[in-house]
Amino acid sequence: MPVPLRSDHDAARLRAVAGQSRDAGQTRRLLALAAIYDRATRTEAAAIGNVTLQIVRDWVLKLNERGPDGLVGGKAPGPRSLLEDWHRAALTKAVEDGPIPMIHGVVRWRVIDLCQWVCDEFGCQSAWKWGSDSISMQCG
Repeated sequence: MPVPLRSDHDAARLRAVAGQSRDAGQTRRLLALAAIYDRATRTEAAAIGNVTLQIVRDWVLKLNERGPDGLVGGKAPGPRSLLEDWHRAALTKAVEDGPIPMIHGVVRWRVIDLCQWVCDEFGCQSAWKWGSDSISMQCG
């Protein structure tokens, strides 16, 4: 049994919101769901949205839960950073100051050197696993 759509929306309203949207993904999602309100099958809506039936179901759940604004595409939050703000500040300062050859044993920072510096400075065990991404954020 398919998940029913909210009764307080209709095809015309979804198309109107789609026409005002600046987000192409939201427009595509709204038009596919508007087709369902117009008695199209979920398979036809999936073809309109160029997605699978499972994704159409996910869109219906988002529409039911949060309305048309729930269909705006967004960046996924991703995992929590392993570095605190003060770690990042210290790392940024180390990168900007550059290495001291007599102390750090290098004349320029490489990712692996910075990972080792972070481990020495903050007592971590596995900086090399996340160091590349974190260093890229600091230097990029």
